[in-house]
Amino acid sequence: MFGTREFKQVLPHRYPMLLVDRIIELVPGERARGLKAVTVNEPWYAHVPDDAAPEDYHYPWPVLVESWGHVAGPLVASDIPNPDVTTGQAMLLGGVADIEFHRPVLPGDVVEHRVTLSRVVGETYIFEGDSVVGDEVVMTVGRLVMAMRPASELTGAAPDRDNG
Repeated sequence: MFGTREFKQVLPHRYPMLLVDRIIELVPGERARGLKAVTVNEPWYAHVPDDAAPEDYHYPWPVLVESWGHVAGPLVASDIPNPDVTTGQAMLLGGVADIEFHRPVLPGDVVEHRVTLSRVVGETYIFEGDSVVGDEVVMTVGRLVMAMRPASELTGAAPDRDNG
């Protein structure tokens, strides 16, 4: 079982942006499946009015994609715990393409993210897969690119472009 403790050892994310509850399958270098239980107590619902229509509780698409990425992360980093993101390697989202959203995800849904590592080029990883609620596909991800880079390269001051 890969739960909250293990996520915090490989992902820099914390509340409110730790967006997956557990990994139910992890085959390093190949695939992972993870679960996200959507609840009305999440921050994106804080300002939804009491008289809102059910569709107003649609889980935000960008957050669903981010949650899917949180299942991809352990495929890369499960064997290299890095709880301090100022040292070691940092995961960077390089891009997402060919995403299709099939139906809204609502509070009460349990989303299963299914991620496959399709290609590795150096320290760049390319994933594909989908997300389901029950037997229904709610999102298809054609490609998500993630790169691992030394955290020290990300914490330095930006170059002064006016002086050289």
